[in-house]
Amino acid sequence: MAQTVVTESLAESFVIEGAQPLTGRIAAAGNKNGALPILAACLLTDDPVMLTNVPRIRDVETMLELLADIGAEVDWQGPNELRVHAAEIRKVELDEELCRRIRASILFAGPLLARHGRAVVPPPGGDVIGRRRLDVHIDALRGLGAEIEVERRYTMQTSGLVGAHVFLDEASVTGTENTVMAAVLARGETVIGNAACEPHVQDLCRFLVDLGARIQGMGSNVLRIEGVERLGGGEFRIAPDHIDVASFIGLGAITPGEITIDDTRPEDLVAVRPMLERLGIEIHVDGASVRVPGAQELVVQDDLGGAIPKIDDGPWPQFPADLTSIAVTVATQARGTIMVFEKMFESRLFFVDKLVGMGARIILCDPHRVVVSGPSRLYGERMASPDIRAGMAMLIASLCAEGVSTIGNIGEIDRGYERIDERLRSLGARVERSEG
Repeated sequence: MAQTVVTESLAESFVIEGAQPLTGRIAAAGNKNGALPILAACLLTDDPVMLTNVPRIRDVETMLELLADIGAEVDWQGPNELRVHAAEIRKVELDEELCRRIRASILFAGPLLARHGRAVVPPPGGDVIGRRRLDVHIDALRGLGAEIEVERRYTMQTSGLVGAHVFLDEASVTGTENTVMAAVLARGETVIGNAACEPHVQDLCRFLVDLGARIQGMGSNVLRIEGVERLGGGEFRIAPDHIDVASFIGLGAITPGEITIDDTRPEDLVAVRPMLERLGIEIHVDGASVRVPGAQELVVQDDLGGAIPKIDDGPWPQFPADLTSIAVTVATQARGTIMVFEKMFESRLFFVDKLVGMGARIILCDPHRVVVSGPSRLYGERMASPDIRAGMAMLIASLCAEGVSTIGNIGEIDRGYERIDERLRSLGARVERSEG
């Protein structure tokens, strides 16, 4: 595997001088949550696969290390172009230390079972944002004929997966992805009920169809998959990341200046735009470009009768959970009061104490709900990033704040946002990496 360009940034910090005007254009990054399952799905074929628009982030690098460790050839062909060839797999047991780094390691279970009949997967790591069940994965793979022992690790084997009607007890994104990847090589038809249908799940399905899979119902919560004997190789472009796009929209709305985000898929913002508008954000869409006008005066849009509105997340096409942290930060700069109700992860909102320390007026009602009253003048502070999305929210707050902020543990931000400091500097932000 070619040498990585992702910075080893766990011990690094961002030093940010806030309240600077941001002006210019940037391109949306490839979808992080689309790239990770697609990389795992490369194990389903013994032909080479060429992927473009692959985000150069820490989580992708960890997935590539896992692929290389079990025998796949992985080579960067350009800044965001990657060739994966899994002609021969040396082993089906994943490295425990690598799995600790990333939640998406569980996505190797379906492809290894489907193609090799066996998988040994240690417990996955990832963001510490609350309990994240694996029951959906285990139940679905068992439904397709896998025998699974659950002890310190997940030992799975099958003499041949067989299509079945599988109903997921929650619309889990990674649970759906694992089930789809296992089903494309299973014998017969699989019907997945209560399937997740996020843009990145759709992107995985498009990729598999390009390789020869037979999948119907993409974009809905019922997927029908007719198993095939083998998949071929091919070339595929990872879709742009709607979370990355929405993060920059939030940033542009609360900092001086005007920015334009190119290479987006506006249709993937369908669940995002109503909540942005609830915070008073104005955007203009022109083809694949999204412009965030400067000098916006954000005003919370009350519910009918003047009731306090709320932003709440849920499975697609509801507001994405990955954007609740961003929404909280933007709300600190909007005139009015709003509740943010994070239903999916019980620890995601605990980062708001960092914003309170910067001057935000936020009440943490319980692990799932905060009430934000704005606008608040924010001031630079020293803090550390607890997870990917909270880290980005804190970075946005720092760019809006007066004075200098320091954010530690930026390896968390680098896990999900490609070259974020370089991209921000291209817009005029004063952001530097610092050791320690």
